[in-house]
Amino acid sequence: MIYHCIRFTTKPGISEQDKAAALDQMGRHSQAIPAIKSRIVGPDIGGEYDYGAVTVLEDIEGYAEYMNHPAHLAMDRAGLPLIDTFVSYDITDDPDPEIRAKIAEVHRRRFEDQPDIAGLVSGLGDYTGSAAPGKHGNRR
Repeated sequence: MIYHCIRFTTKPGISEQDKAAALDQMGRHSQAIPAIKSRIVGPDIGGEYDYGAVTVLEDIEGYAEYMNHPAHLAMDRAGLPLIDTFVSYDITDDPDPEIRAKIAEVHRRRFEDQPDIAGLVSGLGDYTGSAAPGKHGNRR
């Protein structure tokens, strides 16, 4: 299993209505993506972030399907402009010694194939994640 985790803060001045709409869309898009086994979206408690989400995927194929699904890409296009600080990371029990490289490759290809999404991620105040594009570089 792969647990894809994100934590983020919104930009100053984003209305509560816009935040609520984005969180609602995040919750609903999980129903449109068959690869998602389970998902939770909500306030980030006990940390420096405003919100977070955990998406459970069965394997690297499901992970790639999720990251490139039109519903996820639409969520990125709608939500990333609202975000200031963003971190994504993955926790897995997959025994494949190449799983880290495979996850990074999914992101690298996604950013290559979706230059507008790579641009949105590059424009974030701070981003930490697999195969980070632009000024954020590739942090482990």
